[in-house]
Amino acid sequence: MPKQISILGATGSIGQSALDIIRSHPEQFSVYGLSAYSQIQAVAKAALEFQAKVVVLNHHQQTTEFQEHWHQACQALAKPSCPPRPPELRFGQEGLKSIATDAEVDSVVCAIVGTAGLASAYAAACAGKTILLANKEAMVAAGELFMAAVAKHQATVLPLDSEHNAIFQCLQQAHAQQYIQNVILTASGGPFRQTPLADLSHVTPEQACKHPNWRMGRKISVDSATMLNKGLEIIEAKWLFNLPWQQIKVLIHPESIVHSLVQYQDGSLLAQLGHADMRIPISYAMAYPHRVSNNSRSLALHELTQLNFSLPDLQRFPCLQLAYQAMAASQSHCLVLNAANEIAVAAFLQGKIGFTQIAQVIDTMLQAHQTQTFHQIDDVLAFDSECRQRTSQLLKQPLD
Repeated sequence: MPKQISILGATGSIGQSALDIIRSHPEQFSVYGLSAYSQIQAVAKAALEFQAKVVVLNHHQQTTEFQEHWHQACQALAKPSCPPRPPELRFGQEGLKSIATDAEVDSVVCAIVGTAGLASAYAAACAGKTILLANKEAMVAAGELFMAAVAKHQATVLPLDSEHNAIFQCLQQAHAQQYIQNVILTASGGPFRQTPLADLSHVTPEQACKHPNWRMGRKISVDSATMLNKGLEIIEAKWLFNLPWQQIKVLIHPESIVHSLVQYQDGSLLAQLGHADMRIPISYAMAYPHRVSNNSRSLALHELTQLNFSLPDLQRFPCLQLAYQAMAASQSHCLVLNAANEIAVAAFLQGKIGFTQIAQVIDTMLQAHQTQTFHQIDDVLAFDSECRQRTSQLLKQPLD
């Protein structure tokens, strides 16, 4: 029987890559549920192609639009095999949680960006599902609660981020986590790796969104430019691999060929290499413990002229230092880091603050924070909302 998969965030890049792998291996994978926030036409076409049983939309008002796109897709197909009825529609957070927990579902791809994807990912953990995790916030905002639920309900977490997936693959080969000296996350350095420091305050949103290696959304592109994304990945790695934060290092690697490494106490380094193609880590997680083809290019080592590595400049990338500070402080500091960053990045993209002021906003919010303890996911979500409101209030005042 094919694995029944729900994809939360089916129209984003992670969701589309997952569907591409399912398309290539229909004998191994089948779609149970899909979700979309606003790209209704895209999810309607995908639901028809993959015969999804359930589709989750953001709200009931999108029903008519979905039905129209569904019927248009059926007419374009012009085959008798077209299902006579559209899939069952569900809505909002309750709909997301339902396709993450339904009894028929084997694996859940958690690819919704931000804390909007936290509750459904946590629900999948409580249901004991295999979770293919691309949502950093599940770990950054609620790693302790999330991993406790994974352990309690015997769920499985398989990371989809290329860096964490690389570490996971290296650990599977060694079977010796107790001998780890360090794990090393690689980072491209983004578009401003060599930009003069004095010029960073004049960076525009368009410049920040031009990543040299990856095609990503605007928010995550800015996070890559500030290296805040790498800070979030450090926090995520702490919880995924049960490591003290002091053992999680970062190296700048502009070629993005080595996706991460594990350094062992005997001096050995194990690394995972490959092209910058998200289908590689996604296919590994989907087929785990096996491997399947994924339509990505094979890496020809003889074509590589050089691979460069360097330590990150914390003066250039203060957000990375702030992430280490938050992780050393508490889980709630990590939540503040993430929430403040999301508000600050949105303000930068709207032209309200400068690029270097993103770190300034985060630092101000972290310094004002007193550690809090969370006992349930609703506590996390309520405090996240409070942090965002306070950061928005901060931005109404002139920044120093």
